[in-house]
Amino acid sequence: MNTDQNTAPPHDTTLSFLKMHGLGNDFVIIDSRGREAQITPALAKAIGNRNCGVGFDQLAEIRDSDSADVDLDFWNSDGSRAGACGNATRCVGRLLINETGKDAVTIRTERGILQAVRAGDEVSVNMGHPLLNWDQVPLSHDVDVEHLPLAGDPVAVGMGNPHAVFFVDDAETVDVEGVGPTVEHDLLFPEHTNVEFAQVRSPDEIRMRVWERGAGITMACGSGACATVVASATRGLTKRKVRMEMDGGWITLDWRDDGVWMTGPTTLVFVGTFSTAFLEQI
Repeated sequence: MNTDQNTAPPHDTTLSFLKMHGLGNDFVIIDSRGREAQITPALAKAIGNRNCGVGFDQLAEIRDSDSADVDLDFWNSDGSRAGACGNATRCVGRLLINETGKDAVTIRTERGILQAVRAGDEVSVNMGHPLLNWDQVPLSHDVDVEHLPLAGDPVAVGMGNPHAVFFVDDAETVDVEGVGPTVEHDLLFPEHTNVEFAQVRSPDEIRMRVWERGAGITMACGSGACATVVASATRGLTKRKVRMEMDGGWITLDWRDDGVWMTGPTTLVFVGTFSTAFLEQI
């Protein structure tokens, strides 16, 4: 893949894409099967511009795989790479299930090979086991991941992306825009971090809001939802299976022996094609 931001990507004269969302967590999805990868940091950033491009929380590029049904790469709207994206994985899972007629498909990401399963009108994805050692999250040094040395006493959880989960009395009044970027860039997180603010309503219900690294406030975050149920169950605040309300709606999380499963809706918004003029300006 070409990673020089000053050089045009090896794209076709036009480039097709899909716009999808899961609970308002929105994605541009590009299918690069049968050709080399198309996305570079500069192209991802241009597409992610909500005024001059399309706009997205994350971009997902589907590629050929030698060990799963597809490989999947994730990009943030600032042109950086993301290691995991649960809602985008569910969206791509829905595309593959519809395309193949199968009830289950496999998707390889940096998290490993993930399984997406038809769940009626919704899609379930096993996001894998949480990473609970400080060097796996990762953190910059050895600390108690269940009680990070930060104001607010957050929990650190790795789900392919690092997460810092804060438990709050009222998620609606939290200053997500103020606290989120400060924690994201704290020196404790060498790769920066996603930041979740969780209000436990009952042993099986959580209200959560999120600040995503490289994206800012988003209406939902799949890996963040998984990290939150792990953090809450680890502290004994909830069961391992919960319903979670995020800004974009409801999702079900189930931390099982084989990983953290998330189940929720997906929506195809539209299909489009980037013009030659747009691509040539990158």
